[in-house]
Amino acid sequence: MHKNIKLAVAIIIFGLAIWQFTESNIGNGIMLILLSLIVIFFYVRNEYLLMAFLRLRKQDMDGAQKWIDKIKNPKKQLIKPQEAYYYLLKGTLLQRNNLLGAEKYFRQALSTGLMMDHDKAMAKLNLAGVAIAKRRNREAIMLLREAKDLDKKKMFADQIKELQHRIDPTVKARGSKFVPKKKKRRK
Repeated sequence: MHKNIKLAVAIIIFGLAIWQFTESNIGNGIMLILLSLIVIFFYVRNEYLLMAFLRLRKQDMDGAQKWIDKIKNPKKQLIKPQEAYYYLLKGTLLQRNNLLGAEKYFRQALSTGLMMDHDKAMAKLNLAGVAIAKRRNREAIMLLREAKDLDKKKMFADQIKELQHRIDPTVKARGSKFVPKKKKRRK
Protein backbone atom coordinates (compact mmCIF):
# COMPACT_ATOMS: atom_id res chain seq x y z
CA MET A 1 0.00 0.00 0.00
CA HIS A 2 1.27 3.48 -0.82
CA LYS A 3 2.67 5.30 2.23
CA ASN A 4 0.41 8.33 1.74
CA ILE A 5 -2.69 6.13 1.56
CA LYS A 6 -1.78 4.70 4.98
CA LEU A 7 -1.49 8.21 6.36
CA ALA A 8 -4.85 9.22 4.83
CA VAL A 9 -6.55 6.13 6.29
CA ALA A 10 -5.12 6.95 9.74
CA ILE A 11 -6.45 10.52 9.51
CA ILE A 12 -9.91 9.31 8.43
CA ILE A 13 -10.05 6.78 11.27
CA PHE A 14 -8.95 9.44 13.75
CA GLY A 15 -11.67 11.75 12.41
CA LEU A 16 -14.23 8.98 12.91
CA ALA A 17 -12.94 8.57 16.48
CA ILE A 18 -13.53 12.26 17.19
CA TRP A 19 -17.02 11.98 15.69
CA GLN A 20 -17.74 8.99 17.97
CA PHE A 21 -16.62 11.03 21.00
CA THR A 22 -18.99 13.86 20.04
CA GLU A 23 -21.83 11.33 19.73
CA SER A 24 -21.04 10.10 23.30
CA ASN A 25 -19.79 6.71 22.07
CA ILE A 26 -16.61 6.75 24.15
CA GLY A 27 -15.82 3.05 23.68
CA ASN A 28 -16.05 3.27 19.91
CA GLY A 29 -13.90 6.42 19.93
CA ILE A 30 -11.16 4.77 21.99
CA MET A 31 -11.20 1.72 19.75
CA LEU A 32 -10.91 3.87 16.62
CA ILE A 33 -8.00 5.83 18.12
CA LEU A 34 -6.21 2.56 18.83
CA LEU A 35 -6.91 1.44 15.27
CA SER A 36 -5.50 4.69 13.89
CA LEU A 37 -2.37 4.20 16.04
CA ILE A 38 -1.90 0.75 14.51
CA VAL A 39 -2.15 2.22 11.01
CA ILE A 40 0.39 4.93 11.94
CA PHE A 41 2.70 2.24 13.36
CA PHE A 42 2.61 0.44 10.03
CA TYR A 43 3.30 3.76 8.30
CA VAL A 44 6.49 4.16 10.33
CA ARG A 45 7.42 0.45 10.35
CA ASN A 46 6.46 -1.28 7.12
CA GLU A 47 4.77 -4.64 7.69
CA TYR A 48 6.64 -6.38 4.87
CA LEU A 49 10.02 -5.25 6.18
CA LEU A 50 9.10 -6.37 9.69
CA MET A 51 8.13 -9.83 8.46
CA ALA A 52 11.27 -10.07 6.30
CA PHE A 53 13.51 -9.17 9.26
CA LEU A 54 11.72 -11.73 11.44
CA ARG A 55 12.29 -14.42 8.79
CA LEU A 56 15.92 -13.37 8.47
CA ARG A 57 16.35 -13.64 12.23
CA LYS A 58 15.10 -17.24 12.02
CA GLN A 59 17.60 -17.90 9.19
CA ASP A 60 14.73 -18.46 6.74
CA MET A 61 16.23 -16.73 3.72
CA ASP A 62 13.56 -17.92 1.30
CA GLY A 63 10.80 -16.65 3.57
CA ALA A 64 12.55 -13.29 3.92
CA GLN A 65 12.93 -13.11 0.14
CA LYS A 66 9.20 -13.81 -0.26
CA TRP A 67 8.27 -10.93 2.07
CA ILE A 68 10.77 -8.48 0.59
CA ASP A 69 9.52 -9.25 -2.93
CA LYS A 70 6.07 -7.98 -1.93
CA ILE A 71 7.50 -4.46 -1.93
CA LYS A 72 7.16 -3.55 -5.60
CA ASN A 73 8.11 0.15 -5.52
CA PRO A 74 10.17 1.06 -2.43
CA LYS A 75 10.19 4.80 -3.17
CA LYS A 76 6.39 4.96 -3.04
CA GLN A 77 5.73 2.36 -0.37
CA LEU A 78 8.45 3.20 2.16
CA ILE A 79 9.59 6.27 4.00
CA LYS A 80 13.26 7.26 3.61
CA PRO A 81 14.81 5.26 6.53
CA GLN A 82 12.76 2.18 5.62
CA GLU A 83 13.96 2.48 2.05
CA ALA A 84 17.60 2.29 3.20
CA TYR A 85 16.89 -0.86 5.21
CA TYR A 86 15.01 -2.33 2.26
CA TYR A 87 18.14 -1.96 0.11
CA LEU A 88 20.33 -3.39 2.88
CA LEU A 89 18.06 -6.41 3.26
CA LYS A 90 17.77 -6.86 -0.51
CA GLY A 91 21.56 -6.79 -0.83
CA THR A 92 21.98 -9.25 2.03
CA LEU A 93 19.55 -11.69 0.44
CA LEU A 94 21.05 -11.28 -3.04
CA GLN A 95 24.54 -11.79 -1.64
CA ARG A 96 23.88 -15.52 -1.23
CA ASN A 97 23.58 -16.06 -4.98
CA ASN A 98 25.15 -13.03 -6.65
CA LEU A 99 27.84 -11.27 -4.64
CA LEU A 100 28.60 -8.78 -7.37
CA GLY A 101 24.93 -7.90 -7.95
CA ALA A 102 24.47 -7.14 -4.25
CA GLU A 103 26.99 -4.29 -4.44
CA LYS A 104 24.41 -1.99 -6.04
CA TYR A 105 21.98 -2.49 -3.16
CA PHE A 106 24.62 -1.96 -0.45
CA ARG A 107 25.76 1.28 -2.08
CA GLN A 108 22.15 2.40 -2.44
CA ALA A 109 21.48 1.63 1.24
CA LEU A 110 24.46 3.75 2.28
CA SER A 111 23.50 6.63 0.00
CA THR A 112 19.84 6.53 1.09
CA GLY A 113 20.89 6.83 4.72
CA LEU A 114 21.09 4.00 7.22
CA MET A 115 20.35 5.27 10.70
CA MET A 116 22.55 3.15 12.97
CA ASP A 117 26.33 2.91 12.90
CA HIS A 118 26.39 -0.89 13.11
CA ASP A 119 24.14 -1.09 10.05
CA LYS A 120 26.48 1.22 8.16
CA ALA A 121 29.39 -0.95 9.31
CA MET A 122 27.63 -4.08 8.04
CA ALA A 123 26.99 -2.49 4.64
CA LYS A 124 30.61 -1.32 4.36
CA LEU A 125 31.85 -4.74 5.44
CA ASN A 126 29.78 -6.40 2.73
CA LEU A 127 31.03 -3.85 0.19
CA ALA A 128 34.59 -4.67 1.27
CA GLY A 129 33.89 -8.34 0.57
CA VAL A 130 32.63 -7.44 -2.89
CA ALA A 131 35.70 -5.25 -3.50
CA ILE A 132 37.97 -8.16 -2.51
CA ALA A 133 36.11 -10.42 -4.92
CA LYS A 134 36.66 -7.84 -7.69
CA ARG A 135 40.36 -7.50 -6.74
CA ARG A 136 40.01 -3.87 -5.68
CA ASN A 137 42.17 -4.14 -2.57
CA ARG A 138 42.65 -0.41 -1.93
CA GLU A 139 38.92 0.16 -1.88
CA ALA A 140 38.48 -2.88 0.36
CA ILE A 141 41.11 -1.59 2.81
CA MET A 142 39.39 1.79 2.94
CA LEU A 143 35.97 0.20 3.49
CA LEU A 144 37.33 -2.07 6.21
CA ARG A 145 38.83 0.93 8.04
CA GLU A 146 35.49 2.74 7.85
CA ALA A 147 33.64 -0.35 9.05
CA LYS A 148 36.09 -0.74 11.92
CA ASP A 149 35.53 2.89 12.94
CA LEU A 150 31.74 2.48 12.82
CA ASP A 151 31.80 -0.83 14.73
CA LYS A 152 31.97 0.62 18.24
CA LYS A 153 30.61 -2.50 19.96
CA LYS A 154 33.02 -4.81 18.10
CA MET A 155 30.16 -6.86 16.66
CA PHE A 156 32.00 -7.41 13.36
CA ALA A 157 35.55 -7.76 14.68
CA ASP A 158 35.91 -11.38 13.52
CA GLN A 159 34.53 -10.66 10.05
CA ILE A 160 36.85 -7.64 9.70
CA LYS A 161 39.87 -9.75 10.66
CA GLU A 162 38.82 -12.47 8.22
CA LEU A 163 38.52 -10.00 5.35
CA GLN A 164 41.83 -8.40 6.29
CA HIS A 165 43.41 -11.83 6.15
CA ARG A 166 41.90 -12.41 2.68
CA ILE A 167 43.54 -9.23 1.44
CA ASP A 168 46.90 -9.80 3.12
CA PRO A 169 47.51 -13.27 4.62
CA THR A 170 50.42 -11.89 6.67
CA VAL A 171 48.12 -9.61 8.69
CA LYS A 172 48.77 -9.89 12.40
CA ALA A 173 47.37 -8.09 15.39
CA ARG A 174 49.85 -5.18 15.09
CA GLY A 175 52.23 -3.90 12.47
CA SER A 176 50.01 -4.21 9.41
CA LYS A 177 48.46 -1.64 7.16
CA PHE A 178 45.14 -2.11 8.94
CA VAL A 179 46.21 -1.38 12.49
CA PRO A 180 48.34 1.70 13.01
CA LYS A 181 51.69 1.09 14.66
CA LYS A 182 52.37 2.61 18.03
CA LYS A 183 54.73 5.52 17.78
CA LYS A 184 57.96 5.26 19.70
CA ARG A 185 58.55 8.00 22.19
CA ARG A 186 61.75 9.91 21.95
CA LYS A 187 63.62 10.68 25.12
